[in-house]
Amino acid sequence: MKSRRRFIGSALGLGTAALAGCGGVSRLASEGPDKTAHKLLPVHVARERLIRTVVGLRPYRSEGFVLRLDRLGEKIVIHDYGHGGAGVTLSWGVAALAVDLAKDLQYDSAAVVGCGVIGLSTARLLQRRGKAVTIYARDLPPETTSNVAGAFWYPTSAYDSRRASSEFLQQFRLACQISNRAFQILVGRDYGVRWIDAYELQTDPAALEREQPGGALYPASRIHHDPTRYFGFPHVRQFSTMMIEPATYLDALLRDYYLAGGKIVVGEIRTRDELARLPERLVFNCTGLGARTLFDDAQLIPVRGQLEVLLPQPEIDYCYISNGSYMFPRSDGIILGGSFEHEKWSLTPDPELTTRILGANAGVMSGLGA
Repeated sequence: MKSRRRFIGSALGLGTAALAGCGGVSRLASEGPDKTAHKLLPVHVARERLIRTVVGLRPYRSEGFVLRLDRLGEKIVIHDYGHGGAGVTLSWGVAALAVDLAKDLQYDSAAVVGCGVIGLSTARLLQRRGKAVTIYARDLPPETTSNVAGAFWYPTSAYDSRRASSEFLQQFRLACQISNRAFQILVGRDYGVRWIDAYELQTDPAALEREQPGGALYPASRIHHDPTRYFGFPHVRQFSTMMIEPATYLDALLRDYYLAGGKIVVGEIRTRDELARLPERLVFNCTGLGARTLFDDAQLIPVRGQLEVLLPQPEIDYCYISNGSYMFPRSDGIILGGSFEHEKWSLTPDPELTTRILGANAGVMSGLGA
Protein backbone atom coordinates (compact mmCIF):
# COMPACT_ATOMS: atom_id res chain seq x y z
CA MET A 1 0.00 0.00 0.00
CA LYS A 2 2.84 2.40 0.82
CA SER A 3 4.50 1.93 -2.58
CA ARG A 4 1.14 2.41 -4.32
CA ARG A 5 0.51 5.61 -2.39
CA ARG A 6 3.98 6.82 -3.32
CA PHE A 7 3.38 6.17 -7.02
CA ILE A 8 -0.05 7.76 -7.02
CA GLY A 9 1.22 10.72 -5.07
CA SER A 10 3.76 11.28 -7.80
CA ALA A 11 1.13 10.86 -10.53
CA LEU A 12 -1.09 13.49 -8.96
CA GLY A 13 1.71 15.82 -7.96
CA LEU A 14 1.05 15.14 -4.25
CA GLY A 15 3.46 14.01 -1.58
CA THR A 16 3.13 10.65 0.18
CA ALA A 17 2.39 12.41 3.44
CA ALA A 18 -0.44 14.32 1.81
CA LEU A 19 -1.99 11.12 0.51
CA ALA A 20 -1.60 9.40 3.85
CA GLY A 21 -3.58 12.25 5.36
CA CYS A 22 -6.43 11.66 2.92
CA GLY A 23 -7.84 8.87 5.05
CA GLY A 24 -7.74 10.79 8.30
CA VAL A 25 -9.70 14.02 7.87
CA SER A 26 -10.82 15.11 11.32
CA ARG A 27 -14.50 14.84 12.13
CA LEU A 28 -15.82 17.21 14.77
CA ALA A 29 -18.85 15.47 16.23
CA SER A 30 -21.16 17.40 18.50
CA GLU A 31 -24.59 16.85 19.97
CA GLY A 32 -27.38 19.36 20.36
CA PRO A 33 -28.02 22.71 18.68
CA ASP A 34 -25.22 24.60 17.02
CA LYS A 35 -25.45 28.19 18.24
CA THR A 36 -23.00 29.36 15.55
CA ALA A 37 -25.05 27.98 12.62
CA HIS A 38 -26.33 30.45 10.08
CA LYS A 39 -29.99 30.53 9.12
CA LEU A 40 -30.90 28.09 6.35
CA LEU A 41 -32.74 30.00 3.66
CA PRO A 42 -35.56 28.28 1.75
CA VAL A 43 -35.32 26.93 -1.78
CA HIS A 44 -38.33 28.11 -3.80
CA VAL A 45 -39.60 24.76 -5.08
CA ALA A 46 -42.32 25.48 -7.61
CA ARG A 47 -43.14 24.18 -11.06
CA GLU A 48 -43.14 27.69 -12.53
CA ARG A 49 -39.47 28.01 -11.53
CA LEU A 50 -38.50 24.87 -13.46
CA ILE A 51 -36.08 25.72 -16.28
CA ARG A 52 -35.16 22.26 -17.53
CA THR A 53 -35.33 18.53 -16.88
CA VAL A 54 -32.30 16.38 -17.66
CA VAL A 55 -31.92 12.60 -17.79
CA GLY A 56 -28.73 10.57 -17.62
CA LEU A 57 -27.85 6.87 -17.55
CA ARG A 58 -25.40 5.89 -14.84
CA PRO A 59 -23.10 2.97 -15.84
CA TYR A 60 -23.66 0.67 -12.86
CA ARG A 61 -22.29 -2.71 -11.80
CA SER A 62 -23.55 -4.23 -8.57
CA GLU A 63 -20.10 -5.75 -7.93
CA GLY A 64 -18.47 -2.35 -8.41
CA PHE A 65 -16.47 -0.69 -11.14
CA VAL A 66 -14.02 -2.57 -13.38
CA LEU A 67 -10.36 -1.67 -13.06
CA ARG A 68 -8.05 -4.23 -14.65
CA LEU A 69 -5.44 -4.86 -17.34
CA ASP A 70 -6.44 -7.00 -20.32
CA ARG A 71 -4.94 -7.99 -23.66
CA LEU A 72 -6.50 -7.68 -27.08
CA GLY A 73 -4.16 -9.14 -29.66
CA GLU A 74 -1.03 -6.98 -29.51
CA LYS A 75 -2.90 -4.30 -27.58
CA ILE A 76 -2.85 -3.82 -23.83
CA VAL A 77 -6.24 -2.57 -22.64
CA ILE A 78 -6.74 -1.09 -19.20
CA HIS A 79 -10.42 -1.05 -18.26
CA ASP A 80 -11.84 1.70 -16.07
CA TYR A 81 -15.64 1.85 -16.22
CA GLY A 82 -18.84 1.15 -14.31
CA HIS A 83 -18.74 3.86 -11.62
CA GLY A 84 -22.48 4.18 -11.17
CA GLY A 85 -23.57 7.51 -9.71
CA ALA A 86 -20.08 8.34 -8.43
CA GLY A 87 -18.21 8.97 -11.68
CA VAL A 88 -17.27 12.59 -11.00
CA THR A 89 -16.57 11.89 -7.32
CA LEU A 90 -14.25 8.94 -8.04
CA SER A 91 -12.70 10.30 -11.23
CA TRP A 92 -9.19 11.28 -10.08
CA GLY A 93 -8.89 8.23 -7.85
CA VAL A 94 -9.83 5.58 -10.39
CA ALA A 95 -7.80 7.39 -13.07
CA ALA A 96 -4.74 7.25 -10.82
CA LEU A 97 -5.27 3.55 -10.12
CA ALA A 98 -5.71 2.86 -13.85
CA VAL A 99 -2.48 4.69 -14.69
CA ASP A 100 -0.83 2.74 -11.87
CA LEU A 101 -1.64 -0.50 -13.71
CA ALA A 102 0.59 0.64 -16.58
CA LYS A 103 3.54 1.79 -14.47
CA ASP A 104 5.77 -1.16 -15.45
CA LEU A 105 4.99 -0.91 -19.16
CA GLN A 106 7.26 0.76 -21.68
CA TYR A 107 5.22 3.22 -23.74
CA ASP A 108 5.44 6.79 -24.97
CA SER A 109 1.86 7.20 -26.18
CA ALA A 110 -1.58 6.00 -25.14
CA ALA A 111 -5.14 6.03 -26.40
CA VAL A 112 -8.05 6.90 -24.13
CA VAL A 113 -11.47 5.82 -25.35
CA GLY A 114 -14.15 8.08 -23.93
CA CYS A 115 -14.23 11.80 -23.20
CA GLY A 116 -16.35 11.95 -20.06
CA VAL A 117 -14.88 12.80 -16.69
CA ILE A 118 -13.09 9.42 -16.34
CA GLY A 119 -11.50 9.64 -19.78
CA LEU A 120 -10.40 13.25 -19.34
CA SER A 121 -8.97 12.61 -15.87
CA THR A 122 -7.05 9.58 -17.14
CA ALA A 123 -5.71 11.54 -20.10
CA ARG A 124 -4.52 14.38 -17.86
CA LEU A 125 -2.68 12.02 -15.51
CA LEU A 126 -0.97 10.34 -18.47
CA GLN A 127 0.09 13.77 -19.74
CA ARG A 128 1.52 14.63 -16.33
CA ARG A 129 3.72 11.55 -16.73
CA GLY A 130 5.00 12.84 -20.04
CA LYS A 131 2.95 10.61 -22.34
CA ALA A 132 1.43 11.63 -25.67
CA VAL A 133 -2.32 11.02 -25.47
CA THR A 134 -5.08 10.76 -28.06
CA ILE A 135 -8.71 10.60 -26.95
CA TYR A 136 -11.14 8.70 -29.18
CA ALA A 137 -14.77 9.53 -28.43
CA ARG A 138 -18.19 9.74 -29.99
CA ASP A 139 -19.28 12.60 -27.73
CA LEU A 140 -17.36 15.52 -26.24
CA PRO A 141 -18.40 17.92 -23.48
CA PRO A 142 -21.05 19.24 -23.16
CA GLU A 143 -22.66 16.16 -24.73
CA THR A 144 -21.34 13.53 -22.32
CA THR A 145 -23.17 11.76 -19.49
CA SER A 146 -20.79 13.49 -17.07
CA ASN A 147 -22.28 16.84 -18.05
CA VAL A 148 -25.68 15.92 -16.57
CA ALA A 149 -24.27 14.67 -13.27
CA GLY A 150 -25.31 16.27 -10.01
CA ALA A 151 -21.57 16.31 -9.15
CA PHE A 152 -21.85 16.45 -5.36
CA TRP A 153 -18.70 14.91 -3.81
CA TYR A 154 -20.34 11.91 -2.14
CA PRO A 155 -19.55 8.44 -3.57
CA THR A 156 -22.96 6.75 -3.48
CA SER A 157 -24.76 4.33 -5.82
CA ALA A 158 -21.42 2.95 -6.98
CA TYR A 159 -21.95 -0.70 -5.95
CA ASP A 160 -24.19 -3.10 -4.02
CA SER A 161 -22.69 -3.80 -0.58
CA ARG A 162 -24.13 -7.32 -0.74
CA ARG A 163 -22.20 -8.09 -3.94
CA ALA A 164 -18.92 -6.18 -3.60
CA SER A 165 -15.81 -8.11 -2.53
CA SER A 166 -13.49 -7.03 0.27
CA GLU A 167 -10.77 -6.45 -2.35
CA PHE A 168 -13.05 -4.11 -4.26
CA LEU A 169 -14.02 -2.20 -1.12
CA GLN A 170 -10.35 -1.61 -0.31
CA GLN A 171 -9.79 -0.33 -3.84
CA PHE A 172 -12.91 1.84 -3.61
CA ARG A 173 -11.76 3.50 -0.39
CA LEU A 174 -8.33 4.22 -1.84
CA ALA A 175 -9.90 5.75 -4.94
CA CYS A 176 -12.07 7.95 -2.71
CA GLN A 177 -9.07 9.16 -0.72
CA ILE A 178 -7.04 10.03 -3.80
CA SER A 179 -9.92 11.73 -5.57
CA ASN A 180 -10.97 13.75 -2.54
CA ARG A 181 -7.46 15.14 -2.13
CA ALA A 182 -7.18 15.91 -5.85
CA PHE A 183 -10.42 17.91 -5.87
CA GLN A 184 -9.33 19.88 -2.82
CA ILE A 185 -6.44 21.43 -4.72
CA LEU A 186 -8.78 22.39 -7.60
CA VAL A 187 -11.13 24.46 -5.44
CA GLY A 188 -11.81 27.82 -7.09
CA ARG A 189 -13.76 29.46 -9.89
CA ASP A 190 -11.42 28.24 -12.61
CA TYR A 191 -12.51 24.61 -12.13
CA GLY A 192 -15.94 25.26 -10.66
CA VAL A 193 -15.16 23.41 -7.41
CA ARG A 194 -16.14 24.74 -3.98
CA TRP A 195 -16.66 23.63 -0.40
CA ILE A 196 -20.23 23.52 0.85
CA ASP A 197 -22.17 22.56 3.99
CA ALA A 198 -24.29 19.46 3.54
CA TYR A 199 -27.10 17.97 5.64
CA GLU A 200 -28.14 14.33 5.81
CA LEU A 201 -31.75 14.29 7.03
CA GLN A 202 -32.96 11.22 8.93
CA THR A 203 -35.91 10.07 11.01
CA ASP A 204 -33.98 7.05 12.35
CA PRO A 205 -31.07 7.96 14.67
CA ALA A 206 -29.35 4.64 13.93
CA ALA A 207 -28.84 5.73 10.32
CA LEU A 208 -26.39 8.38 11.47
CA GLU A 209 -24.18 5.82 13.20
CA ARG A 210 -23.00 4.30 9.93
CA GLU A 211 -19.80 5.39 8.27
CA GLN A 212 -20.29 7.87 5.46
CA PRO A 213 -19.49 6.74 1.90
CA GLY A 214 -15.74 6.56 1.32
CA GLY A 215 -14.75 6.85 4.97
CA ALA A 216 -13.67 9.78 7.14
CA LEU A 217 -13.37 12.34 4.35
CA TYR A 218 -15.85 14.94 5.57
CA PRO A 219 -14.52 17.69 7.85
CA ALA A 220 -16.60 19.63 10.38
CA SER A 221 -19.04 16.75 10.83
CA ARG A 222 -21.58 17.03 13.61
CA ILE A 223 -24.94 15.61 14.67
CA HIS A 224 -28.02 17.73 15.38
CA HIS A 225 -31.30 16.86 17.10
CA ASP A 226 -33.15 20.14 16.56
CA PRO A 227 -36.06 19.78 14.12
CA THR A 228 -37.05 23.44 14.56
CA ARG A 229 -33.80 24.48 12.88
CA TYR A 230 -33.09 21.56 10.53
CA PHE A 231 -36.00 20.99 8.13
CA GLY A 232 -38.24 19.40 10.75
CA PHE A 233 -36.10 16.25 10.88
CA PRO A 234 -35.25 14.95 14.37
CA HIS A 235 -31.81 13.62 13.42
CA VAL A 236 -29.43 15.46 11.09
CA ARG A 237 -25.79 14.98 10.17
CA GLN A 238 -24.05 18.16 9.03
CA PHE A 239 -20.72 17.94 7.23
CA SER A 240 -18.57 19.72 4.68
CA THR A 241 -17.87 18.40 1.21
CA MET A 242 -17.35 19.75 -2.30
CA MET A 243 -19.66 20.73 -5.14
CA ILE A 244 -18.42 20.49 -8.72
CA GLU A 245 -20.07 22.47 -11.53
CA PRO A 246 -19.95 19.95 -14.42
CA ALA A 247 -20.00 22.43 -17.31
CA THR A 248 -17.21 24.57 -15.86
CA TYR A 249 -15.19 21.63 -14.63
CA LEU A 250 -15.28 19.53 -17.79
CA ASP A 251 -14.46 22.56 -19.96
CA ALA A 252 -11.46 23.24 -17.71
CA LEU A 253 -10.24 19.64 -18.02
CA LEU A 254 -10.66 19.77 -21.80
CA ARG A 255 -8.77 23.08 -21.93
CA ASP A 256 -5.90 21.67 -19.85
CA TYR A 257 -5.79 18.60 -22.06
CA TYR A 258 -5.49 20.67 -25.23
CA LEU A 259 -2.90 23.01 -23.71
CA ALA A 260 -0.75 19.97 -22.85
CA GLY A 261 -0.78 18.88 -26.50
CA GLY A 262 -3.61 16.39 -26.38
CA LYS A 263 -5.45 15.29 -29.51
CA ILE A 264 -9.04 14.16 -29.99
CA VAL A 265 -10.46 11.95 -32.74
CA VAL A 266 -14.25 12.19 -32.87
CA GLY A 267 -16.01 8.98 -33.83
CA GLU A 268 -17.58 5.93 -32.26
CA ILE A 269 -15.59 2.73 -31.76
CA ARG A 270 -18.24 0.04 -32.11
CA THR A 271 -16.23 -3.19 -32.03
CA ARG A 272 -13.07 -4.63 -30.55
CA ASP A 273 -11.70 -5.03 -34.08
CA GLU A 274 -11.97 -1.26 -34.53
CA LEU A 275 -10.27 -0.73 -31.20
CA ALA A 276 -7.51 -3.15 -32.16
CA ARG A 277 -6.75 -1.01 -35.23
CA LEU A 278 -5.90 2.08 -33.18
CA PRO A 279 -2.25 3.04 -33.68
CA GLU A 280 -1.46 3.17 -29.94
CA ARG A 281 -0.35 -0.06 -28.28
CA LEU A 282 -1.79 0.94 -24.88
CA VAL A 283 -5.51 1.72 -24.65
CA PHE A 284 -7.52 2.93 -21.66
CA ASN A 285 -11.16 1.87 -21.91
CA CYS A 286 -13.19 4.66 -20.28
CA THR A 287 -16.36 4.11 -22.28
CA GLY A 288 -18.80 3.99 -19.37
CA LEU A 289 -22.03 2.29 -20.39
CA GLY A 290 -20.57 1.68 -23.85
CA ALA A 291 -18.40 -1.08 -22.40
CA ARG A 292 -21.52 -3.25 -22.08
CA THR A 293 -21.52 -3.84 -25.85
CA LEU A 294 -17.88 -3.20 -26.65
CA PHE A 295 -16.62 -5.77 -24.13
CA ASP A 296 -19.73 -7.94 -23.62
CA ASP A 297 -20.17 -6.99 -19.97
CA ALA A 298 -23.70 -8.10 -19.17
CA GLN A 299 -23.22 -7.06 -15.52
CA LEU A 300 -23.04 -3.42 -16.61
CA ILE A 301 -26.52 -1.88 -16.60
CA PRO A 302 -27.98 1.62 -16.84
CA VAL A 303 -29.40 3.27 -13.76
CA ARG A 304 -31.57 6.08 -15.00
CA GLY A 305 -31.44 9.38 -13.17
CA GLN A 306 -33.71 12.37 -13.73
CA LEU A 307 -32.91 15.84 -12.40
CA GLU A 308 -35.14 18.88 -12.18
CA VAL A 309 -33.36 22.23 -12.48
CA LEU A 310 -34.91 25.34 -10.97
CA LEU A 311 -33.96 28.98 -11.47
CA PRO A 312 -30.71 29.78 -9.64
CA GLN A 313 -30.80 31.11 -6.08
CA PRO A 314 -27.34 32.53 -5.33
CA GLU A 315 -28.24 32.94 -1.64
CA ILE A 316 -28.55 29.16 -1.12
CA ASP A 317 -25.23 28.01 0.31
CA TYR A 318 -26.03 24.49 1.50
CA CYS A 319 -27.23 21.16 0.12
CA TYR A 320 -29.10 18.18 1.56
CA ILE A 321 -29.85 14.51 1.00
CA SER A 322 -33.03 12.94 2.35
CA ASN A 323 -34.49 9.49 1.65
CA GLY A 324 -33.45 9.51 -2.01
CA SER A 325 -34.25 13.19 -2.54
CA TYR A 326 -31.54 15.81 -2.73
CA MET A 327 -30.85 19.46 -3.48
CA PHE A 328 -27.59 20.89 -4.82
CA PRO A 329 -27.24 24.64 -5.49
CA ARG A 330 -25.18 25.49 -8.56
CA SER A 331 -24.63 28.63 -10.59
CA ASP A 332 -26.66 27.15 -13.46
CA GLY A 333 -29.65 26.36 -11.26
CA ILE A 334 -30.95 24.55 -8.21
CA ILE A 335 -30.54 20.81 -8.86
CA LEU A 336 -33.29 18.58 -7.47
CA GLY A 337 -33.28 14.79 -7.47
CA GLY A 338 -33.44 12.02 -7.33
CA SER A 339 -34.29 8.86 -9.10
CA PHE A 340 -32.47 5.53 -9.45
CA GLU A 341 -34.27 3.37 -12.01
CA HIS A 342 -32.33 0.21 -12.75
CA GLU A 343 -32.19 -1.10 -16.33
CA LYS A 344 -34.16 1.81 -17.75
CA TRP A 345 -32.71 3.03 -21.06
CA SER A 346 -35.05 5.90 -21.91
CA LEU A 347 -33.63 9.43 -21.97
CA THR A 348 -37.10 10.94 -22.26
CA PRO A 349 -38.14 12.94 -19.17
CA ASP A 350 -40.98 11.39 -17.18
CA PRO A 351 -43.60 14.03 -16.20
CA GLU A 352 -44.84 11.93 -13.28
CA LEU A 353 -41.31 11.68 -11.95
CA THR A 354 -40.95 15.45 -12.26
CA THR A 355 -44.05 15.84 -10.07
CA ARG A 356 -42.69 13.38 -7.50
CA ILE A 357 -39.26 15.04 -7.29
CA LEU A 358 -40.75 18.51 -6.95
CA GLY A 359 -43.19 17.28 -4.32
CA ALA A 360 -40.56 15.47 -2.25
CA ASN A 361 -38.25 18.48 -2.16
CA ALA A 362 -41.12 20.89 -1.47
CA GLY A 363 -41.88 18.65 1.51
CA VAL A 364 -38.35 19.07 2.83
CA MET A 365 -38.62 22.84 2.47
CA SER A 366 -41.90 22.85 4.38
CA GLY A 367 -39.95 21.69 7.45
CA LEU A 368 -37.80 24.80 7.64
CA GLY A 369 -38.79 26.70 10.75
CA ALA A 370 -41.20 23.95 11.79
